[in-house]
This record gives sequence, C-alpha cells and structure tokens, in this order.
Amino acid sequence: MNEPARLSPMDVVRVGGYGLRSRPLRAFLSALGIAIGIAAMVGVVGISASSSHELDRRLSAFGTNLLTVAPGHSLPGETVHLPDTALTMIAAMPGVETVSAVGRIDAHVYRNDHIPVERTGGISVFAARVDLPAVVGARMATGVWLTEATARYPAVVLGGTAADQLGVFRAGPDELVWLGGRWFTVVGILARNELIPDLDYGAFVGWPAARASLAFDGHPTTIYTRAAEDSVLTVQPLLGATANPASPSDVDVSRPSDVLSVKRATRETLQALLLGLGAVALLVGGVGVANTMVISVLERRAEIGLRRSLGATRAQIRTQFLAEALLLSLMGGAGGVLLGIGITAIFATYQRWATVVPVWAMAGGLGATVVIGGLAGFYPAMRAARMSPTEALARA
Repeated sequence: MNEPARLSPMDVVRVGGYGLRSRPLRAFLSALGIAIGIAAMVGVVGISASSSHELDRRLSAFGTNLLTVAPGHSLPGETVHLPDTALTMIAAMPGVETVSAVGRIDAHVYRNDHIPVERTGGISVFAARVDLPAVVGARMATGVWLTEATARYPAVVLGGTAADQLGVFRAGPDELVWLGGRWFTVVGILARNELIPDLDYGAFVGWPAARASLAFDGHPTTIYTRAAEDSVLTVQPLLGATANPASPSDVDVSRPSDVLSVKRATRETLQALLLGLGAVALLVGGVGVANTMVISVLERRAEIGLRRSLGATRAQIRTQFLAEALLLSLMGGAGGVLLGIGITAIFATYQRWATVVPVWAMAGGLGATVVIGGLAGFYPAMRAARMSPTEALARA
C-alpha cells in the first residue's frame, strides 16, 4: 500500500489560501475583525509611547532638578512672607546651582486705561529677577526678557495666556498696557510653559521698577531653585529651614516635575484600560474567525469527502483548515499592525510629536494573531479531519 503524498510548506499555503480565495468577502470581514483588534492594541501602545517620548523630551528640556519655595499659611489662615534673606541663603546651600525669584504685586494689568478695574482677567502681576528664564527654562515667543537696564523702567514681559487675554500679539516700543495705574511697554512675550503654568498667566516687571513704581514690598513669593541632579533629594528637605530658619513649617517646597510624572502615571493607567478594550476587540475578531472556519467546514463537506476519497489523510485535512485559519488571522494581523502604525503616525503628527511604535508591540500584535488563529481554527480543523469520506459525501 502506497503512503499518501506529503504536503510541502508551499502546498500547505496553497491549499490554505484556496478557501480564502473562494470566499473573499467572508475572509475580508473576518480578517477585518482581527485587524481592528490589533490596530487598537498597536495604536494604543504607539500613541502612549509617542506621548511618553514627548513627555521625556520635555522633562529633559525643563529638567527634573527644579524646586520651588513659597510661603505657606499660618494657623489663622494668613499668608506669611519669606524673609528678604531667603534668596541669598538658598543660593549659598551646597548642591544649589542657580536661584531666582518672583514676588506677587498687588496690581492689575489692562489693555488700556478705560477698562473697569474689577475685570482683572485672572492675570497676576509679579516682580521678577532678570535671571528667571535661565533658572526655570522659560523661552521667549517674541521680544526679549528683562535686562539690568529695562528692569529699572516701566517695561513688562507677558506670559503667553496673559498676552492672548490682553490682545497683545507682539512686543515693541509701541505696545503698551495699563499696569498699576501707569503705562508699561511690552518688551517680550513668554512661550507657554507646561512645567510652571503660573508663568503663562503672569505679567512680569523688573524688581527695581516694582519697588519704585508699584509699592512692591520686596518679599519673594516664589523662589525657583536649580539643584545638581545628584543633590535634589538632599537639597529638597533642607530648603524650608534654609529659607525661613525661624519658622520652617511656614514654607512650602515642591518639585514641579512631579506634576508631569503624575501625568505619566495617569496615561499609563489609561493605556492599560485601552489595551483591555483592544484585547476585547481582538477576542471578538477571533470569534469571527472561528465562526468563519466552522461554516467553511459545513459548506465544504463535499470537498472534504472528495479529498478523503482520493487519499488525503486526516492530518492533511486538519493541516489544510488550520493553515486557512492561520492565514486569515495573519492577514488581519498584518493589516492591523499597519493600521495601528498609521493611526499613531496621524495622531502624533497632529500633536507635533515624534512617532514611536515599539517593535515589541508590532511583533506582539502578529504573535497574538498566530495564537488567535490557532485557537480559532483548531476545533473546525479537528471537526473536518474527523469526517469520514462517506459521511462527508452523504451530507454534502
């Protein structure tokens, strides 16, 4: 008795692809279900990776070594002041690289002198040191920051949001705002700062000009401190006692980069949720593949009976239908990976991020399709293989 011919790998691919080619619409819809699940998974991972990459870039640009010192609140709820010596004392601390400060002024800024005083627009006025941008990593959108010369005169730099609210879109000698009961020249507008959002809503005048013209008392309300990267954890707990030795508990010390770290943790939680939704979509796609393969077995009983009559073994029938399921899933998986990359690229480009899709996400997507295909095709393949030639032909 002659042994049945063995199927080569190419033969397996050909016979597996035959069933897909004979029912293209059904195959397309089943592959689409898999593609949607894989696209969801790859897209979620890709968008999250692109977002994390952008967040890391911003953290690198801003630095994680920026600390802020601000006055706390006394027991009755009244705001306390930082001593005039706080800036000098902090600058002398070991591990501290640079220090700057702002001081809140009891004044308001308007586009002109005809606006009612109660309409403040939420813009705060600050006295600022000339070295503030270098310490906090602020950039200018237009114009220049205050210098030793302009800090003595009625010159102001606006935060990005404050400038929008005032309707000021450029800096120059002819751009004036009404601040504290007199005209100030807008010499610059800050770019928006994600690390310190308060800067976006501020109007900044020079420290000497604030004392001379705006009744500024000279007490800093926020001191920005850059510590050496390896000294942050040492410097941070000592800042309160250094800034106000008489009452360290009345000093609030924070690390602005912690806010961005919280954002990252929130995004990771959201990523886990969306990955779960993608897994559900993938499961639905797998059920679609299984349904397609079961129906295919029922519709092709005549083909199965004929092949068995011509000498095909149970193993060959099983291999045929299993290969068909795997090919169907791989088609959906490859399409899903490409679709997920496309979604990530479009979203990242819209957000002006770098497009980042981890290799493990793409490989994992294709690997998941192999598993789904194998599981979805196993039962239909076994059912087809168990059919005897007479049974299959009789039910055809």
